[in-house]
Amino acid sequence: MTREELAQRASELRQSRTPFVHATVVRAQHPTSAHAGDAALVHADGEIEGFVGGTCAETSVRAQALQVLVSGEPLLLRIRPGEESAAEVDEEGAVTVANPCMSGGTLEIFLEPHRPAPRVVVVGSTPVARALAALGAPLGLHVELTDGGSARPVPEDAAMIVASHGRGEEPALSAALLAGVPYVALVASRTRGGAVLAGLDVSAEDRARVHSPAGLDLGARTAGEIALSILAEMITERAATVPTPVAAVPMTAVDPVCGMTVGVSESTLQTSYGGEQVYFCCEHCRTSFLAEPARFTA
Repeated sequence: MTREELAQRASELRQSRTPFVHATVVRAQHPTSAHAGDAALVHADGEIEGFVGGTCAETSVRAQALQVLVSGEPLLLRIRPGEESAAEVDEEGAVTVANPCMSGGTLEIFLEPHRPAPRVVVVGSTPVARALAALGAPLGLHVELTDGGSARPVPEDAAMIVASHGRGEEPALSAALLAGVPYVALVASRTRGGAVLAGLDVSAEDRARVHSPAGLDLGARTAGEIALSILAEMITERAATVPTPVAAVPMTAVDPVCGMTVGVSESTLQTSYGGEQVYFCCEHCRTSFLAEPARFTA
């Protein structure tokens, strides 16, 4: 895969809101098969597109990239040959791992996570809706404008804001509430908003979750000011109700043949033995295990 093809693939993943890690070789000490500038994309299932070294290097990159994808923090990964040991934190944002499969040389690979921004679905094409779209991007939000009949909210959305002034409000609000979207708001006066909510075929508990009139009471008058008050309310609600994510440590396993730690993913080489899955760093280790499984499980 050429650099142009890799860049195009990364662009496609960002557009489809698919998380991935961009891995780039920044230093390669001979003898290694990789060179500075080589790059690859690591998916959440462990699949690697591109080239950052042979299977030995890929195993270390996959294991660390899966952790980076969870933490959201970039990392400089140093891979050196040697007996397997715990990852050494050299300094903030940099770790060194020993890879028993490496025949020589050291690699330094920069791992940059790309995770989709929180999605905010805005129903309507009104001035307030357009102002929400304009203000959302600088706040790190992915704002999608749609109409009430086409809205397809999902639980992972950050918010659903209905600013259509009477067009498709009920189906959009009901869909967001049933999907469990955490922040649901209706841009309307208190009187009209109450009438709209009363007509929703949802539980009283769900009906009470709708913020209407939408936004904090900032004395807003213009479309931009109203949009600002709504986003401020949404951020306040998220800070109060959404706990700070604790980075879960992705599962790892030890290759029984070489003793190397590997990240557990769909793309990791594996086999079933004794009712359990056994994971490997490369095809050579798996072949060796299959030839004498009792030797490596004793």
